[in-house]
Parts: sequence; C-alpha cells; structure tokens
Amino acid sequence: MSHPVGGALAGSTAIPEALSLDEYGTYIGGTWREGRGEPLRVDSPSTGQALMSLTCSSVSDADEAVQAAHNAQPGWSRLSIPERGRRLLMFADALDAHAEELAVLLALEVGKPIAQGRGELEFASGTLRYQAGWAYRLLGEIVPSDRAGESIHLLRVPVGVVIAICAWNFPMAMFCRKVAPALLAGNAVVLKASELTPLSAVALTHLAEQASIPPGVLNLVTGGRDIGRALVEHPGADMVTMTGSISSGKAVMAQAAPHLAKVSLELGGKAPAIVWSDADLDVTVPAIVTARHTNSGQVCTSAERVYVHEEVIDQFLNRYTAAVRQLRVGNPFDRVDMGPLASRAQKEKVESAVAEALQGGAEEVARGEIDSGVTAGGFWTSPTVILDPPPACRLMRDEVFGPVTPVVPVSTTAEFLYAANDSDYGLSGYVFSNDYAFITEVIKELQCGEIYINRTLGEAIQGHHSGHKQSGVGGEDGLHGLLRYTQIRTVYHNAAARSDSL
Repeated sequence: MSHPVGGALAGSTAIPEALSLDEYGTYIGGTWREGRGEPLRVDSPSTGQALMSLTCSSVSDADEAVQAAHNAQPGWSRLSIPERGRRLLMFADALDAHAEELAVLLALEVGKPIAQGRGELEFASGTLRYQAGWAYRLLGEIVPSDRAGESIHLLRVPVGVVIAICAWNFPMAMFCRKVAPALLAGNAVVLKASELTPLSAVALTHLAEQASIPPGVLNLVTGGRDIGRALVEHPGADMVTMTGSISSGKAVMAQAAPHLAKVSLELGGKAPAIVWSDADLDVTVPAIVTARHTNSGQVCTSAERVYVHEEVIDQFLNRYTAAVRQLRVGNPFDRVDMGPLASRAQKEKVESAVAEALQGGAEEVARGEIDSGVTAGGFWTSPTVILDPPPACRLMRDEVFGPVTPVVPVSTTAEFLYAANDSDYGLSGYVFSNDYAFITEVIKELQCGEIYINRTLGEAIQGHHSGHKQSGVGGEDGLHGLLRYTQIRTVYHNAAARSDSL
C-alpha cells in the first residue's frame, strides 16, 4: 500500500509497496490485528503532513501480548541456541533484502537523511548478525566444589518475558539492539514502538515473520504512555529494557518495582567535548561537526557541550563556524547533512533553549541556512553555534537533542573536569588532544560510560553502550549487553556417593 507524503516531497517519495504496511499497529501471537486503542496519526517531519494512520493498541491488547509471550517463551527457549541464532540470521537477511525501502521509510518517518538511514540499517543488521554469532560461544561456568565428587555448574538461562520500549531517534537500530540479544538468550519479547516512529517497528516485525520467528515470541504494540505503563506494570513482565529520558526511566523503575522486574535503562546524555590546546583541529572540527549534527543532533551520544582551551578558542571558532554554515539542510532524499527534527515538540524545545541562552547573555556566532524549498510546514531548525551560554541554562543542563553547539572557553584541566562532571548525565564524552598525560587524567576522572578520543561519535556493536549516573542502569551491545538478558542458575552436581562416605 502506497502512502503519498504530499507537500514539497509529493510525487517523489511514498512508503514503499514492498514493505506491505497497512493500518495495523498490533501484532500478537503471530497475528496482525486491529488494535482497540485510539487511532495514531504518523506525520512527516519534512512537511508536517500525515504519512498514514495506525490503529493503536489498547491496555487489553498489551495484556494479551504479555500473555502470548509468556505462553510462547518456554517452547522458544527449548530450541537450541544455534537454532535461535539461525533465525536471527534469517531476520538479518530479510532486513538486508529490503534495506533501501527501509532507508526510505526512515527518511519519511524520522526525517533522517537517506544516507544516514542506510547507516542505521547497517548497524541494525550487524547487531542481528553479531548477536547470532554468540550462539556457539555463550558459555556458562563450571567451578570446583569443596565437596568430593561434586561440581558446581553456573548455567545461563533466559529471564522470561522482556518488555522492550524503543525511542524514536533510531527506531530500527533500537529494535534490533533490544530484540536480537533477548531472542538469542531464549526470551520472548513484547516491543512497544515509539508513538512518533511506529512504522519502522511495524516494518521490521513483518520481516521478523519472514524469518520464522514463532508466533508469540515477538509481539508488537503501539500507543502512548498508558500502553507502556500497562506493559511495565504487568506481573508477567520479567524484564524491562527502555531507551528514553531520565524522567521516563525513573517512572519505569517505580512501575517495575512491585513485581521486581529486572530493568535495563539507557536515559540519554549531555556529552561534554574538550578541545585541548594541542588538539589537531583538522581532526577535531569535522569530528565535532559530525558528532553534533548527525540525525539533526538527535543522538544520545551527541557532543552537547564543547569546552575549548582558551589558547585555541579563536582558531577553533573560525573553523567550526565556517563548517556549520556550510552544512546542507534540506530534503532528506537529497545529498544533505541534516533533515528536519522529528516532531514539532522537538523543534519548539530546541528553539526555546536557544532563546533562553541568548536572553541570559550568550552570543550567537553562527547560524546555518535551510533550503528554502522545503521549510513550509516541516519541523526544520537551523544549525546554530552559541558562545559562552550561562552554566545554569537549559542549553548547558538539559539534553537538548538538536543541532545547537554551545562553546565555552576553559583554561585548566580542573576547570574542564568540574564543568563536564557538573551534570546529572553520564553517558559519553569526547577528548581531543595528543597529550598522553592529559588524556589519561581525563579518562580517569570523566564521569561517563563511554569516551571518544580524537574521533567522532558512533559506538561499536561489539563494545558496550552504558551510562553512568542518571544516564542509565545496565547497558547494551557486546557480550555484556547479551548477558543482561540472562540469569544464572546454579546447580550443585553431586556424583552418586555411598552412604558410608557421607
């Protein structure tokens, strides 16, 4: 079914027929159904016009989805791990076969430049394949006992039913990042898509069907916070994995507490970047430009605060502002660096934070241009550079999630570390320097879960993506991310012994 976008993009882009999307946003027990919730209109960020509407799930649908997962999980866990890995590889093959159509959908639904959408799909497919690769390597342990003739086996077993709540900024990568390790470990999943970007989850769930994921093992519900709360509070939920805001994460922890569901939370960031006096600006400037403007700045690991040594502040600003002014902002189907923001609310949030900083005495030193042919009705905002905003303003305290770079001069290591760590967030940070002693000190003192040194953003699927402080609990990716979806069962294995030897 084709759904024209209309407006400035009309006639050139529509939801691809090959994805076979319809108005259903609920998939339970292997069956697509008309949800019993309120209809959900999905808008194009580029035009502000409707892409299509979904029939959303209701609280009773959420309850049925958890029950379907509960019923299907034992059978799925009895399959061998290599067989579960084979199904993930089939899923990856289906994703790769439709990668171009899925990239079009990301451009339509998220407003993401299509080249960046293709990169997201490489990550999604790579995650499925990487996690499938643990099928022959997911090990338990055997440890010695203090009893003769006994060994102690530590077995890795599934958690059970996993509730996966996805954010809107990387909807296909998030889907695979949560679903792949959960399924490989033998769990069943109920995934709640973001109400801003549900079509991506619908498309990937259709592809999971093609990969012979059994009915009930993967279920999809759509809707707002009431649906998420119903899933998290469900006594049949054994684990909740969520990517979202700090406030949402705290709500999830409180809602999961009565039945002691395990939680894994990634709650955003306010990444500081330090440009030291010896930084190679040929490396630094393009790295920070990319780290601030990828996906229009809507990335949890974006460089949200840039601290520059006073000895190089002028050189840095000259180069950085020139690069920002050259950014191409426009139709995500063209060769551009930035598309629109994902929603009207996001646009208003970003522009309000900029206005507050300027009213507080900050200086706007650069503003990029938007292609005038695509601005009407869409959620467009200009890339902007702000010099020396007040430390207490939202631009420096809150996760802005937009293409705005606050730049602050610093003179000492202690000054930078104090400012960088003076935050509730602790997800990521950036260091640009060739001074080994300085880098070593910053690595030791910077309070965050991942640090990029002399490079731009982008975590690896074999690494570990986790936040410190209020940026999260647990983590994702790599072996440590996979193990979050397991629990240990200890077996004291005593060989048969004669009674007179006891």
